[in-house]
Amino acid sequence: MALSRIWSAFIIIAISVAAYKCFMSNDKTIFSRLVTGKADDAYDTVYYQMQGNPQSAGFSSVEGFNKYISGFGYVPADSLHPASIIIADKPLPDIAGIKSYTFSSIQWQLTRRSDGIIETCKTAVTICIGLIGIMALFMGMLSIAEKAGGIQWLSRLIAPFFSRIFPGIPKGHPAYGHMMMNFSANFLNLDNAATPFGLKAMQSMQELNKDKETASDAQLMFLCLHASGLTLIPVTVIAWRASLKAASPTDIFIPCMIATFAATLAALLVVSLRQRINLLQPVLLAWIGGISLIVASLAVYLRSLDTAGMQNFSGILSNGLILLIFLLIVIGGWYKKIDVFDAFVEGAKGGFETAVKIIPYLVGMLVAISLLRTSGTFDVVINGIKSIFTAAGADTRFVDGLPTALIKPLSGSGARGMMIDTMKTLGPDSFAGRLSCILQGSSDTTFYVIAVYFGAVSIKNTRYAISTMLLADLVGILTSIGLCYLFFSSVS
Repeated sequence: MALSRIWSAFIIIAISVAAYKCFMSNDKTIFSRLVTGKADDAYDTVYYQMQGNPQSAGFSSVEGFNKYISGFGYVPADSLHPASIIIADKPLPDIAGIKSYTFSSIQWQLTRRSDGIIETCKTAVTICIGLIGIMALFMGMLSIAEKAGGIQWLSRLIAPFFSRIFPGIPKGHPAYGHMMMNFSANFLNLDNAATPFGLKAMQSMQELNKDKETASDAQLMFLCLHASGLTLIPVTVIAWRASLKAASPTDIFIPCMIATFAATLAALLVVSLRQRINLLQPVLLAWIGGISLIVASLAVYLRSLDTAGMQNFSGILSNGLILLIFLLIVIGGWYKKIDVFDAFVEGAKGGFETAVKIIPYLVGMLVAISLLRTSGTFDVVINGIKSIFTAAGADTRFVDGLPTALIKPLSGSGARGMMIDTMKTLGPDSFAGRLSCILQGSSDTTFYVIAVYFGAVSIKNTRYAISTMLLADLVGILTSIGLCYLFFSSVS
């Protein structure tokens, strides 16, 4: 029910903002962009004349302002292209039909490009089609592991810890093994592997769920921990920083790890309080302390590596682990004398069915996100925050990195686009560029996760899942901002 209200609110707000822009700001193409626009379409260039200094609006220099606004299709006027607007440091009257804006007010007119709802629907289906093969592969392998007893063995191994935070799941249940494989895949930044394992875990827990349309305590605990996005090595973030010529692509590694660990602990604490789970049990303290020690040890080791060394290590560890899992599963199947290929095909069929089943949920969520982005709602929020902190005389360097944080709960690809855009516009080694990278690596796509994981098992009542996940996201955001000031306070 909560997801239904939020989804409805997204659509109402986005269309309302678009209507305001159409009728009050004379943006006659906004409705067309909402419905049929494409992200890769070129902007209609707007040529502007500048008067005054943009430092009054918090920009470091004229060059910085020009670079920032160019990302939205605004270009300084020249002899061949007369100005269609004037941007100044104080309000000016319109001259000869040329509208004027201040350096602050023009930011309220800027809108980042995004696909319209027609293209977004196609994208949702394309995502699911791409997911079919991955789901079929990993669920086929899981089927072999289940028949060979591997999942049950893994479940018994982690039962001392999981049985205390998932008291509703019997000891030795296969759901423990599926969850462990999901968390391990997340930990190593193996997103494609994590999804099939996670969906299989949700299906296993759904078998124990008495109310099939309401999320169980175990499902809530699992999904909140999953959505907190605990990741050891933010490989993709480091790779993008390297591709954009960052001086030290790996310098965000330690802040990312600390931020995502803080978000995960916050999710664990909140759900435990809601479900009245005592976290002060010796076994739980030993497990949490042990995991913390492993994370700290790996952090120290990886911090000692250069960029090439870290990428090589992460590639060997991540990809090597997948191949090792496949090898052990097949050997285990042979040892147990099961027909491994038939078991694989049986499980792969379930992967295909699951991927197809989530299409309606994904279409609905991505369409709402598209409307928010294309209508400019995100930009309105960001500019409002920036105006508040500017008026208070506070440091506003962090605000330019916030678009990544605001979009991350809604869209992983959208947040990645915002991160890349921030680094391209302000520089990968700028304060905002580094912050956007830490934010990208410190949380997961909350609403996407809810739509896909609950949709896969037909859960309608998500209870307190959304509020808990968003609270964990908030902890990750605040921790990321604090760490960015701690590690990079001297950066502009």
